[in-house]
Amino acid sequence: MPRIARTLTTALAAAALLLTTAGCGSGDGGTGEGGSVTLTLGDQAGNLQTLATAAGVLEDTDYTVKWAEFEGAAPLFQAVQGGAADTGYAADLPTLQALSGGVPLRAVAALRNDGSGTAILVQEDSDIRTVADLAGRKVVVSSAQGSIAELLLANALEQAGLSYDDVEVQYLLPTDAQAAFASGRIEVWAIFGAYQHGAVEQGGRVLIDGRDGLTSGYGLITATERTLADEHKSAALADVLERLGRAFAWAAEHPEEYARVIQDKNGASPYVAEALARSSYLSFGPVTDEAIAAIQGTADTMHGIGVLDPHVDVAEHVDNAPHGR
Repeated sequence: MPRIARTLTTALAAAALLLTTAGCGSGDGGTGEGGSVTLTLGDQAGNLQTLATAAGVLEDTDYTVKWAEFEGAAPLFQAVQGGAADTGYAADLPTLQALSGGVPLRAVAALRNDGSGTAILVQEDSDIRTVADLAGRKVVVSSAQGSIAELLLANALEQAGLSYDDVEVQYLLPTDAQAAFASGRIEVWAIFGAYQHGAVEQGGRVLIDGRDGLTSGYGLITATERTLADEHKSAALADVLERLGRAFAWAAEHPEEYARVIQDKNGASPYVAEALARSSYLSFGPVTDEAIAAIQGTADTMHGIGVLDPHVDVAEHVDNAPHGR
């Protein structure tokens, strides 16, 4: 079984694939001579779709866009591997884990944030006050081996002078962990995004987050090799990337409006919506040499502790060609 699936054998059942039309062509046209073209974009917790909707960038395409929504990167990449999505959208480590597991992907765009959207949380009344206090404790990591939350945990432990073997790691999907943390059955939770901010709003305490180099801050949009080899889908992807670039620029310039859309569309509280808008990826573009070097650092670190195996040469899995079309 591919490594990406080892801890999530029921992931696809737990996170059902939802396909919703976001942009429609005429049905008898499309890009080029290939007739109508449908591009299925992988997403996590509606983040990318909400951004595109808020910025209004996918309203007038001559191809159809559908969304494949999941609660975490591992089930998303399982869907990509199974042909249910043309693209992936995840932080650097889960993308590396998918590549290590043999998912045929190429990174076509890089995103970056400040790292604050990933954190290790503890219960408000916990006696854990520093990362060093985690020695001998159980830490729940969402959603699977190779998640961005695990990268934060590994780097935080190293910074505190601990090894990865000094804690007991358990993997749990975010929705399951969210309920367990809320009821007090989980004391330490490494988590990200809306789940993180929601738990903090309900009283969880941030022990440490991914700023100050504890995560690279990089995320990647990836495309399957099959999609890139299809001239019509590849042309549609190039157009989508240009439009998403405009969407990320809009979000950076209109954080309050973006937060309102997150609140209205996703049902988030004002606190969570504002936190998501503040910590989201706001830098977007081709996969630069700087991005490759930073992500390679993530790969090297996680390979060194046995989480990423086989190792990944990041540069071998980059394709910036869609940006030049």
